[in-house]
Amino acid sequence: MVHGGAEVRARALVAAVTDAGGIARRATIVKRGHSQRTIDAAVVAGLLRVVRRVWIAVPTADPYLVAAARAGVVISCVTRARRLGLWVEADAVATHVAAHPHAGRITVARDTRVHRAVPLMARDPAALEDSIENALAILCACQPFEAALASVESALNKSLVSKPALLRLPFAPAVRQIIEAASPYSDSGLETYVVPRLAWMKLRIVPQAWIAGHRVDFLIGTRLVLQIDGGHHVGKQRARDNAHDATLRHMGYHVIRVGYIQVVEDWPGVQALIMQAVAQGLHLTEKRSQRAGVRRAEEM
Repeated sequence: MVHGGAEVRARALVAAVTDAGGIARRATIVKRGHSQRTIDAAVVAGLLRVVRRVWIAVPTADPYLVAAARAGVVISCVTRARRLGLWVEADAVATHVAAHPHAGRITVARDTRVHRAVPLMARDPAALEDSIENALAILCACQPFEAALASVESALNKSLVSKPALLRLPFAPAVRQIIEAASPYSDSGLETYVVPRLAWMKLRIVPQAWIAGHRVDFLIGTRLVLQIDGGHHVGKQRARDNAHDATLRHMGYHVIRVGYIQVVEDWPGVQALIMQAVAQGLHLTEKRSQRAGVRRAEEM
């Protein structure tokens, strides 16, 4: 236990470590005016714990940060993206961390992947999470094209980075291709998959189009609406979506609504629905659809 003035100093020390994210380098805390003696006393009292000698943490510190400090790495790639609230494929469950190529032996848990790469942006020694720029660079080299594109577009959509700023960084050619293809308009990762997968159809596809007082995920042509449901489309949200679908149909739009599993695991089925609608001219206004039908009949 600590008493009197020592107790006041201990509380201030714990508050400083908590404000730093629950874990901080010992040297950083000392520079902020807390003595080694106060730190040692707090550790003995169980108010703080030592992680790899140079780090101190509160007992409730984020286990991801503690594990990163213990291993001498930073959280990066898809794990960093997920912690930032970016869209990441559901099956990207392993923990991804990063270290410099010349870092020594690194011991991590079995389900952890270590990326050894020179960072685009210098890493602060006191940081346990990579910058979003470094994390996206590693993610784009790690994940398949569509999954990486979805994560980048999610970052752009949330305004965590800007495309011009990203393009000024010295990305590898394959990573730069993903950045150049990204747009800030996709509201979910699933929407990112649609435009590249339908590009061969040479159709006008407008993401996040505004119709009847609400945004729709995609407007194909002038009358075909594609809506993609995520996990939040339940309860009141589902009721609002159904009501809007009904309004769209009354206005002459054809609505195709699909879910996460369909896009991820049965894309051919989703594409078939779109192809059938296009073949019937449902992506066109009524007059244009009739003219297209006449032309097809004459060609038969």
